[in-house]
Amino acid sequence: MAGFTYSTLTTAIQNYTEVGTSVLSSTITDQFIDNSELRIQREIPIDADRREVIGNLVASKDSFHAPAGTLFVRGLQVYTSTTAATGANSWLEKKDISYLREYDAAETTTGTPKYYAMSGGGATGAGATTSGKITLVPTPSSGFMYKLHYNSRPLGLSSANTTTFLSLNFGNGLLYACLVEAFSYLKGPMDMLQHYEQKYQTEVQKFGAEQLGRRRRDDYTDNEPRIPVPVQTP
Repeated sequence: MAGFTYSTLTTAIQNYTEVGTSVLSSTITDQFIDNSELRIQREIPIDADRREVIGNLVASKDSFHAPAGTLFVRGLQVYTSTTAATGANSWLEKKDISYLREYDAAETTTGTPKYYAMSGGGATGAGATTSGKITLVPTPSSGFMYKLHYNSRPLGLSSANTTTFLSLNFGNGLLYACLVEAFSYLKGPMDMLQHYEQKYQTEVQKFGAEQLGRRRRDDYTDNEPRIPVPVQTP
């Protein structure tokens, strides 16, 4: 199935459900799209959503916040320099906050951080600029530079943003997810809701195999994947 624009996707939702704009207004279909995008992004870590941000830790402060829209953190590097995110650095080990509190019960140890944990939510409300608190131990003894690797929720499909990576590259899965939302909203028919849920699950498995499998492999280092072919014996 070809990719969608905002206009063609909303039209497809109306055509598949055979329900017009008098029931499925743009406000409602926009919510279907938003819910579906977030569902896909939570179920599959998408390479196109990978981001990096460079910043400085604050001496004697044991935490900082991830950027707004962060879905999850992939990794955290801390550099020995305070002025450039290059050269000597170490990857911090991700732990639970309970491990950090046991490691430094008094919360007084300072130095170069070794461990980090997600330990709280971000700012809320309009214009929120953070998404999740990251706690470090030992507490930074200087304003070391860091590089945070994370997946971020991109700008969604809308009348003002007429195409996205998902709409162009996973259009069928996005459509089926929207139809699950639509038939749930319309309260049936239940067989159609189940039908599109099954079609979504089929497509999301193939998309997941691409994002987590083929896009993470390299023919030189991993060799070409082999598919066993059964041999017929006479």
